[in-house]
Amino acid sequence: MLDDLKEDTIAIKVGGKFKLTTLIQKRLVQLNRGAPPLVDCPGKPTMATVIEEIMTDKIYLDSTDKVVLIPDDAPDLEKMLAEEVPDFDE
Repeated sequence: MLDDLKEDTIAIKVGGKFKLTTLIQKRLVQLNRGAPPLVDCPGKPTMATVIEEIMTDKIYLDSTDKVVLIPDDAPDLEKMLAEEVPDFDE
């Protein structure tokens, strides 16, 4: 995953090397403060986690250099499983 940094494709994807560095740094701060990672990562999130989030289009920088997370529109599975299932046999 860190090999992606050696290629210009990831820098071009986010708008340049400066923006890439800014995005990585800001997202790592968010993750270190307890924000959940948007991709599967075993253990503590690292720079590789952020690179994967960028490569899978989960995060980007807006025009004011704020990290924007792409919303996940999938229903909350845990909430659905916790809800009581109606009894249709009655």
